[in-house]
Amino acid sequence: MKLLVTNDDGIAAPGIGALFEAAAQLGDPVMVAPVEALSGCSHRVTTDGPIRIHEERPVRYAVEGTPADCVRVALHRLLPDAAWVLSGINAGGNLGADVHYSGTVAAVREAVLHGWPGIALSQYRKRALSFDWQRATAWVVPLLRDLLHQPWTPGTLWNINLPHLEPDAPDPEVVFCPLDPTPLPLSYRHEGDLLHYNGDYHQRRRESGSDVDVCFRGKIAVTRMSLF
Repeated sequence: MKLLVTNDDGIAAPGIGALFEAAAQLGDPVMVAPVEALSGCSHRVTTDGPIRIHEERPVRYAVEGTPADCVRVALHRLLPDAAWVLSGINAGGNLGADVHYSGTVAAVREAVLHGWPGIALSQYRKRALSFDWQRATAWVVPLLRDLLHQPWTPGTLWNINLPHLEPDAPDPEVVFCPLDPTPLPLSYRHEGDLLHYNGDYHQRRRESGSDVDVCFRGKIAVTRMSLF
């Protein structure tokens, strides 16, 4: 099974390395990811200029473009026989309203638009804790194995968010849950004539049982999203 692996944090990000390692236990992954970090770029695509591709090593390509560009190029030229598109693991949550801004989710959305199934994966971040990418890999392997072998409904994608737990905490439960409809907090601080967004992501409002609530309570939130 050919698996296209991409992200929006850039090809050198540790999160995509963790996802590639997980994908290698499930199939034959090929990494096609942006040269640089493009977090929050949403579904931007390049249509008015060239896109340069660098083959860094076998099955690893760096693209001078957005996450959606990476998927377009890969499915059209590099890996048209991909069975699934996997995007992540993003360094930070993509919960609720985040999916509208996320390049991680947009990469999978682009794939689904063209008829390929996909899964977006993100690691929620708590400021006081460091990421444990090896642990993230261990969590996602059995979950991906399950999802990759489920029948796919065209026009849908999976969005997975891992909790950020203390090192000695037990492995989290997997919860299938809906997307939270609550908007992100709007808050800005003044610095001279400039405004800087300073909404508190960790204190955002959330509905009980939604993906935000599930992940913030220390469980793996798995959400099936429809494009339309």
